[in-house]
Amino acid sequence: MARANSFRTGGSPGSAAAPARSEMRLLAPAELADPAFRSAWDGLVNLAAEPNPFFEPWFLLPALEQWGSSQRVVIKAWFHEGRLAGLMPILRSAKYYSHIVTHATGWDHPNAFCGVPLVMAGLEDEFWRALLAHFDRSARRALFLHLPLLPAEGPVEAALGRVLHEQDRAHYAVGEESRALLTGETSAAAYLEAAMSAKKRKELRRQHTRLAEEGVLAFERLEADENLAAWTAEFLALEAAGWKGEAGSALASAPDTRALFEQSLAGAAAAGRLERLALRLDGRAIAMLVNFITPPGAYSFKTAFDEDYARFSPGMLLQLENLALLERPDIRWADSCAAEGHPMIERLWRDKRRMTGCNIAIGGPLRRAAFRLLMAYETRSRSSS
Repeated sequence: MARANSFRTGGSPGSAAAPARSEMRLLAPAELADPAFRSAWDGLVNLAAEPNPFFEPWFLLPALEQWGSSQRVVIKAWFHEGRLAGLMPILRSAKYYSHIVTHATGWDHPNAFCGVPLVMAGLEDEFWRALLAHFDRSARRALFLHLPLLPAEGPVEAALGRVLHEQDRAHYAVGEESRALLTGETSAAAYLEAAMSAKKRKELRRQHTRLAEEGVLAFERLEADENLAAWTAEFLALEAAGWKGEAGSALASAPDTRALFEQSLAGAAAAGRLERLALRLDGRAIAMLVNFITPPGAYSFKTAFDEDYARFSPGMLLQLENLALLERPDIRWADSCAAEGHPMIERLWRDKRRMTGCNIAIGGPLRRAAFRLLMAYETRSRSSS
């Protein structure tokens, strides 16, 4: 294991040699707890070209604790002039959709909704050159590199496109999706008026009034760790009481996803990244929402509502309150983290965020020739259309 001081930026006055200009290191999950590395990691988060809460320490560490060892995840940590300037979790896998093809892939899991690496702003091109050169040298049994869930048109994805073009490196898009995005320089009220017809807005007001007749209706917004453990337990119980609980897909249905949720919310609160919303009837939550605040963006991580009150649309009523994200001076956009075509959120959030995957050739001539055969097979319908 690397010593703590190997993660510090720069070299000491008595160093035998200056740090390499660019160095890609492979770190096991256990090495990430090193205090010096954690400090460097926090610094990278603050200077990243694009925010990705799922690769920040408070989320990635709990995720690695649950699944990192079993899936043999390693961390590619890129140092530029002795300073941590890039970070991405990677694994090797033989399972590629329905095929058996060994490849390297950026790590994701069902509760992570973005795969863009943390890269220091201004060094995006150099990061991709270093990462691709690393996989060219140590492709091992991997046929290609798969990068999932990259925000299209973002600065990191744009840099990847430039580097692939300059290197004339074979690649193709795979696994694209679009999901609801909240954006605009306007007030919440003006956004709602533009997004929904007068008839629909009237219907929501009627539902709010009818719901208020059921008891004392109150809305809460919390950003610190006030009553966090009880709030988290309440959310888990609310979600598990609905269809996700019946299907076994609720966070509380498995100890690993429960632990991830509990630990990531506690970590996000400590890092100043957490916002919690709830709609309460006589003090009991009937709709709840978790936002990760990662300026200049936000991620609407999880939501749940009481299905016994579905006729009042409590989830939508809570989303009306969530439009206040538009009025935060530090937030320019919010990612819904919702599946494409989500029937509720896409009625309100008008814009789309396109997430794209990319398969990239690595290694020497023979490996790249084999990759081109795979590329021709997977893109055959596109070329014939």
